[in-house]
Amino acid sequence: MKKILKFVVIVGCFLALTGAPVLASGGGKTAKPSPDEAIAMLKAGNERFVTGKTIQPHKDAARLALAGKEDQGDHAYATVITCSDSRVPVEILFDAGIMDIFVIRVAGNVLDVDEIGSVEYGLAHVNTPVFVVLGHTQCGAVTAVTKAVQGHGHPLERNIPPLVDNIIPAVKKAIEDNPDAHGADVIPHAIEENIWRGIEDLFMASPSSRNLVNAGKAKVVGAIYDVSNGKINWLPEARTIEILKKVEANPKRAMEAMAN
Repeated sequence: MKKILKFVVIVGCFLALTGAPVLASGGGKTAKPSPDEAIAMLKAGNERFVTGKTIQPHKDAARLALAGKEDQGDHAYATVITCSDSRVPVEILFDAGIMDIFVIRVAGNVLDVDEIGSVEYGLAHVNTPVFVVLGHTQCGAVTAVTKAVQGHGHPLERNIPPLVDNIIPAVKKAIEDNPDAHGADVIPHAIEENIWRGIEDLFMASPSSRNLVNAGKAKVVGAIYDVSNGKINWLPEARTIEILKKVEANPKRAMEAMAN
């Protein structure tokens, strides 16, 4: 019996790391991975994409039929917010398929009310064990805001400034923290800082997200996708914990997790 159990555990770990579904005991539905397992699945999927060894899972008629019968909450293993940029095809770059990733897309991968509400849905109702804020190189939104802050902006359509105003504090901090960077050299720093700003915005406005992370039921991580080679640079998880602690000490943080 011990040998059988050991074999089952080994097979389950292999399937999780390759992005294949792991069957739950007794139900036929997929068992949710832990936060660390989900991150490992995302990393493995991106490695397959970069090395040309994709398995392109969950894209056949059987998966479509399953999607028509079952809840995505029984299958999706990650919530990801990224930019609307056409160079960042989320499921493709993670070598994932239908019902695998709950995706939120908005210019500049900013986290404002609508996006934070979507994240709360992904974490609390789709029950994904990980949330990824995925920035990317050559981000047009961050570039535009950086130029504007530096005094080289150009006129924008009336609804764009309110969309990207969340990026302004990130750009200013990037300039402050990197005094030797000038002009376009600030942009890579601003892209990363925008990710941290988004995580802080989430924690400030979403008690439910904070609670899930504090309880160990979910992780929030940052990453940057390189549009030129397909690789994802995963940012230090320790920084997320630092931001969470900072927010928990901030008296201005939202406290009521549920809507009235």
